[in-house]
Amino acid sequence: MYTVKSVGVLSVAKIMGLIYGCLGLIVAPVFLLIGVLGSLAGQQKTSFAGVFGIAFAVLMPVLYGVMGFICGALGGLLYNLFAKLVGGFELELDLRPADSLAPYPIVPPATPSI
Repeated sequence: MYTVKSVGVLSVAKIMGLIYGCLGLIVAPVFLLIGVLGSLAGQQKTSFAGVFGIAFAVLMPVLYGVMGFICGALGGLLYNLFAKLVGGFELELDLRPADSLAPYPIVPPATPSI
């Protein structure tokens, strides 16, 4: 067993920011659709809901990314603090070479005898 004693706070923050930014891209069309439907459904037929929905859909990946970065940094800091107190994640690693992980046995070709 190997124990992860600490993590790089900035590396965790960058990865979490990118992951949450991608999640924002996935969720943004939902808000875009809600905004467009909201502008069409009202009695007054104002375009405020549509403009708000479009602006929020464009800003959502950025907002999600920033929040993911901040939460990743806080999570990394908390992990390092708690890992010092109670220990870190325990990992079991397979240290076999990558070429021995073939899905089927590799048999070398037969060499003709002379």
